[in-house]
Amino acid sequence: MKHILIAFLVLAAGCGSALAQVSSLVHKEEKRRYIVYTPPSYASDTRPYPVVFNFHGSGMSMAEQMLYTGMNRAADRHRFIVVYPKGIKEDWNVGFGQPYLGGSDDVGFTEALLAKLRKDYRIDASRVYATGLSRGGFFALRLAAELPQTFAAVASVGGPTPEPVVQHHGKPGKVGVMLVHGSADQVVAYDGKATGYLSAVDSHRYWLKHNGLLASAEQSRVLDTDKADGTEVHYLEQGDADTRVALVTVKEGGHTWPGADAFNVGLPIGKTTRDVDANELMWQFFQRHRR
Repeated sequence: MKHILIAFLVLAAGCGSALAQVSSLVHKEEKRRYIVYTPPSYASDTRPYPVVFNFHGSGMSMAEQMLYTGMNRAADRHRFIVVYPKGIKEDWNVGFGQPYLGGSDDVGFTEALLAKLRKDYRIDASRVYATGLSRGGFFALRLAAELPQTFAAVASVGGPTPEPVVQHHGKPGKVGVMLVHGSADQVVAYDGKATGYLSAVDSHRYWLKHNGLLASAEQSRVLDTDKADGTEVHYLEQGDADTRVALVTVKEGGHTWPGADAFNVGLPIGKTTRDVDANELMWQFFQRHRR
């Protein structure tokens, strides 16, 4: 029944089986599933394509993440592959509820999945990116800390840097980081949680420091294209020619994906801004970073 539901959701996303494929691999004796979406241009184009890993939130499925974020449409416009991995019990190991080092090996799974994608698809190894919502966003930041040689840039929505990542972060290597967070988020607090995760502002500073960019010039702008949505987006970015760090604060925004349709998951997720499209914002950021 679950496979039928996933197939239905894939089709409901407006993409045929030739474009979105549910596949699996075995990692550490555990069968792990994922969806790969290839844009229509991939079939006739011989060039290697960038790939974006899009990690679901806790309790969400990979198909729900694909539907909710709507990233396939951005993939069509900008010609990149999107992969939606599935976490064990719909979760990702960021040190919450399981040992950071002894829990599920999601970092190893991601490496194994990328290796398989390189065999099965034309992947541009210099343009590998990651994003995610909530727990998936937390995990994207773990990947930035542990696999900076693999991921050129990551973007986290509603998930600042987990304390366990800070405690175990020992690998050098610059990586572009974008943090997107609603100031009125009631699920993951914008101001952080003691012993849990940094605030959005402190997370932004953490990655600036890690990348050696604290002294770089600030670029900021305010976006409020939809006056009726009750939100306003404040965009702050610093960096150099190779690496950028951005903090996107959605004033009065909730635990939501900017530009997405309303999605009721039974939580007080709050307002969704219409001032920006998260997928477009991310892609503009991603394409400035290469390994």
